[in-house]
Parts: sequence; C-alpha cells; structure tokens
Amino acid sequence: MKLVFATHNQNKLTEVAKMFPNHIALLSLSQIDFNKDIPETELTLRGNAQLKVDAIRETGVLNCFSDDSGLFVNALNGEPGVFSARYSGKRHSDTNNELLLHNMQDIKSRSAYYKSVFCLFFKGQHYFFEGRLNGKIAHEAKGSNGFGYDPIFIPDGYTSTLGELSEVIKLKLSHRTKALNKMIEFIALNS
Repeated sequence: MKLVFATHNQNKLTEVAKMFPNHIALLSLSQIDFNKDIPETELTLRGNAQLKVDAIRETGVLNCFSDDSGLFVNALNGEPGVFSARYSGKRHSDTNNELLLHNMQDIKSRSAYYKSVFCLFFKGQHYFFEGRLNGKIAHEAKGSNGFGYDPIFIPDGYTSTLGELSEVIKLKLSHRTKALNKMIEFIALNS
C-alpha cells in the first residue's frame, strides 16, 4: 500500500519513515510533485492536520496523512501551542526557543507537554490519532539532537532535555511516535 505523508518538513519525514512498517510505501510531497506550501490557518492541531490532508486529496491522492504538533506550556495558557513552529514570527527553532525561555524567565511552574495529532484520509474517511509527551521547560537550551523545542524540553522521568537524549530514547518517548503507532495499528486492522 502507498501512503502520502503531507509534509515538506524533512525532519518529520525522516523521523516518521523510521517508524513506518516496510509493507507500506511512504511517499513525500516531493515524490508526488506537490511543491505548494499549505498555510496552517486553523486554530487547532486537528484542524491544521485535516487542512493539509484535504489539500493533498485535491490532487487525486486516495490515501494520505498529515500531522500537526505543538508544545503547550501550562503557565503560558498553552502557548506556543498551535503556533509552535512560528511562535517568534519566524520558522526558526533558535528564535522560538529564545522567546519561550524569555517568556518563562520568572515562572516557577514549568510543566508543559508536546502533543501531536495525525489526520489520516483512508478509504474515503478522515480518522484522527493523538499522542502526548508530558514534561517541563528547562532553564536553558542543552543538546543538539532533535529539532524544534527539543533542547529546552525535559520529558517526565528524565533530567536531560530531548536535545541531549539519544535518538532511540527520543523516538520511544515521542508524542509523534505514540500517535503514529495508533494510526499504523488502525491501518493494519482495516486494510
């Protein structure tokens, strides 16, 4: 079976491809010659994930999926949330991390969570799968593994940031892994 992953984000594509079973061919947007940028205009992760899937479906693709993920900081009323990728107004990890650390400067309660929502369009219907990773915001960036907010996010049960943890541990803990595993199990049961 072939599935199109509706993303231009190479980091996400690489991460997801490692988790996908071999009997499902994962195609990127470039492999189907879809080079448009899909604006994320919805106010929820679920809405943005579906928006991306529906844009790909317009090209005639039958089975496709997308995700939207975000970092939610409880003390900041859920910020950066759905705007995580462009929190500072730019799609740049270092700038977003700097702004978040600045906004957390005097805050003692640093609990936060990563959340990922996958939207799968499969056999003519939309399906949604969620994953979550609880943790807290560090006081400074540490580590160069991963991407995005990983250098400032410490998962529950650990003292190191995701940026300091090995790729194997990070994939095991990942909010994206949790949502993706639910989706893969669903596909296996319904193929």
